[in-house]
Amino acid sequence: MYSRSLAMKSNFRKIGDYIQLVDKRNKDLEVSQLLGLSISKQFISSVANTIGTNMKNYKIISKNQFACSLMQVRRDKKMPVALLNDFDEAIISQAYPVFEIIDTNLLLPEYLMMWFSRSEFDRHACFLAVGGVRGSLEWEDFLEMELPVPTVEKQNEIIKEYNTIVNRIKLNEQLNQKLEETAQAIYKHWFVDFEFPNKDGKPYKSSGGKMVYNEELDKEVPEGWEKSILVNIADIIMGQSPSGESYNEDGIGELFYQGRTEFGFRFPSVKMYTSEPKRRASKGDILMSVRAPVGDLNIANNDCCIGRGVASLKSKINCNSFLYYLMIDVKNQFNVSNDEGTIFGSITKDGLYEIEVIKADNKTILSFNDVIKNIDNSIVLYCNELVFLNEMKDLILSKMSKVELDKEVKV
Repeated sequence: MYSRSLAMKSNFRKIGDYIQLVDKRNKDLEVSQLLGLSISKQFISSVANTIGTNMKNYKIISKNQFACSLMQVRRDKKMPVALLNDFDEAIISQAYPVFEIIDTNLLLPEYLMMWFSRSEFDRHACFLAVGGVRGSLEWEDFLEMELPVPTVEKQNEIIKEYNTIVNRIKLNEQLNQKLEETAQAIYKHWFVDFEFPNKDGKPYKSSGGKMVYNEELDKEVPEGWEKSILVNIADIIMGQSPSGESYNEDGIGELFYQGRTEFGFRFPSVKMYTSEPKRRASKGDILMSVRAPVGDLNIANNDCCIGRGVASLKSKINCNSFLYYLMIDVKNQFNVSNDEGTIFGSITKDGLYEIEVIKADNKTILSFNDVIKNIDNSIVLYCNELVFLNEMKDLILSKMSKVELDKEVKV
């Protein structure tokens, strides 16, 4: 008797059958590239203070080897694990287990990393970590976890399909980054350098545009521009959190953004709803984090409820594109203050209302808004495509558990 489900299940193997630990130390201090491991399953440049640290004890990790963290998996609901691709060698903390695939003729590193990237893998790891100390996953339990292992040829097919999507995602992200950098450069040219087009289309300041000394700002600004505060140019709503009992992930009530944890590039991700909305933002409103780090920005892509970690801003003259890039400039001011040692743990309603800005004339703001709209519309298109591409990526990962053998297995 042949059973398709049993044939598929028979293709699952223990991870421990395919990997082995590696413990090579930096005894000769031959490797200097220090990496950390992020919860997003990537290697990152380490910012740890290593002054006085004995780097000889650090582990060397080589290309196509993995490092992982088994600590606090239950708390984080993820197991940080990453495959080294960008360096031939690097060093990492001795706290991270380093492992490699025993035989790449049977299992490919990229395929295994794809399996680690599945949300189902993290849920299983979290389940196994319940009994561990401080919610940690035991190495022995990790080795007992299973994955489907088709032929290497089939693995390569899956990797190729996955990488096609991943590369398109990276391209879209790069395009979005370039577009936003372009828009920020135009904003700076117009409203910081005062080189907005004059009536002849030439740069205002360098073409002899009239500049007037402003005592409050202690500098020269274009004629007609003045010092103002944020509440004079934007309608501002401070968020208020509903009762915790009203939160749900089932789409009951209204879309709810609690804080910057939902923020992505330009638009927040949908994670939570509430049946008891308190404060609302409209589609297109600018969302600003009012808790550390203060000043992070997103744009509401739907009507929504906002919690106390967020404020919404709307241009009084319907120029939200201008307001968005103005707030990026304001955020840069917060970053400078942080570098100088002033930590913005939060900002109050009055503090947000009274942020000082230079108020340009409405004609210039409207002109800028018209110019930037085309850039912002392109960003929206790429972001919408990214949603689709990420859904496709997740679909490929979820289908890995349904990989079939080339030949059925007799049971």
